[in-house]
Amino acid sequence: MPHYDVGMKIYLVGGAVRDKLLGLPVKDRDYVVVGATPEKMIAKGFKPVGSDFPVFLHPKTKEEYALARTERKTGRGYKGFKVYAAPDVTLEDDLQRRDLTINAMAEAEDGTLIDPFDGAEDLRNGVLRHVSPAFVEDPVRILRVARFAARYAKWGFHVAHSTNKLMRQMVESGEVDHLVPERVWSELERALGESRPSRFFETLRGCGALKRLFPEIDALFGVPQPKAHHPEVDTGVHAMMVLDQATRLSKDNRIRFAALMHDVGKGATPSAEWPQHIGHEERSVEMINDFCRRFRAPNEFRDIAVLVARYHTHCHQIAELKPGTILKTLEAMDAFRRPERVEMFVRACEADARGRTGYEDKPYPQAALFQRAFKAALRVDASKIAKKRGKGLPTGVEIGAKIHERRLEAIKQVLSSS
Repeated sequence: MPHYDVGMKIYLVGGAVRDKLLGLPVKDRDYVVVGATPEKMIAKGFKPVGSDFPVFLHPKTKEEYALARTERKTGRGYKGFKVYAAPDVTLEDDLQRRDLTINAMAEAEDGTLIDPFDGAEDLRNGVLRHVSPAFVEDPVRILRVARFAARYAKWGFHVAHSTNKLMRQMVESGEVDHLVPERVWSELERALGESRPSRFFETLRGCGALKRLFPEIDALFGVPQPKAHHPEVDTGVHAMMVLDQATRLSKDNRIRFAALMHDVGKGATPSAEWPQHIGHEERSVEMINDFCRRFRAPNEFRDIAVLVARYHTHCHQIAELKPGTILKTLEAMDAFRRPERVEMFVRACEADARGRTGYEDKPYPQAALFQRAFKAALRVDASKIAKKRGKGLPTGVEIGAKIHERRLEAIKQVLSSS
């Protein structure tokens, strides 16, 4: 940690201090500078990059150095703040504006831990606790707390009752309704990459935010499914189990998102039809499209989720399907131009099959069979067929028909030998 002028002190803060105490690798280091001005930072070669408050990049390491600051609420949403950054702002002033005690610790240049809000104790006890009543001023903090709950679930971390109470107040006051879609998606996508993303949604549900932010997911809870196929019965419980299984099977957030959303249409099944959910696949597709439009989700997330929602039963039942149905499914996936989609599709389907009570560790041979059928169809040499001459050059329609015929035969052979 670099040393600077007398009166100008540098502290390592936030996640780097937290992760060091947890014994985790430190990925990003952020620093707070106390007793400095923007002019002094620039004079020392730092490059200013902050637009909302004074942040600078170190001339050599490119790590972020922010002037100590305080924030005062001036309006709704997470941008409704007035920032004050000046040499008279203390380190404790800066730490007090942070969200959780475990993120409000600092390390001095000599390695001394500065912990005015007992973050180290909360870290030892696995508690996610707010720093001050100012927590309620920023609705993004609800999402951040839920994301930390997902990250540290494997160590048994839980949200403090007092913090959950504040989160519920923020929901009931309407503060959470002022979150912008892009920020919500950003936090959701990051949560999907955590060690147990289901805790993100469970935490939001626990404070009432799930219903306000993701009503499609919230609506799944309490909706029954046939116990013969789903011993867990509740569709919301099933969705969380499938998400956890997808997390076991893949680090790809697109697969995890598809797993989360695959049965979302069941939440819209009329109660008179319960526990059956006829037509839920197409309802799921429509709801996924609406969800992704609302949050401006990347197309690649939407596309895989739609494919899994519409065709996951085809993967489950592949051994009973006709070759033509399998080929149509592959064509609908655009699999011959985008073969990577097949792996993503079968992993999400496997998560669905395993995301049931008692099925968590059972084999899912359908994935391998689906992939073998695809690889056999993919081996059909389209260019070779196109070059063959009959009484003349074949037309495009004739070439397409011949390729289709060969692919059907290849799939048929795989099914007959399985």
